[in-house]
Amino acid sequence: MKSVGRRVARQIALNASGALLAEGARFSETLARLAPMAHVPKGVYRFASHEQANRHEQDCLARAMASLAWERRRGRVQPRGHAG
Repeated sequence: MKSVGRRVARQIALNASGALLAEGARFSETLARLAPMAHVPKGVYRFASHEQANRHEQDCLARAMASLAWERRRGRVQPRGHAG
């Protein structure tokens, strides 16, 4: 069997942690920003390995990031969190 990656399971805390809450909020915000622009064309994808699937995902994300950078450079999209 091939293991891909490593999962670090977090302990369930009895008391809330501000640091973990902030980490979760940053993660959610990042996903919310990337989701609309990280377009993956419709279809059924079959990959021979996890590496190929990850490469496809990274290519889609890279295209989305390049597109966003291009739009920002042309002044069409304001960076979030910046007054402008």
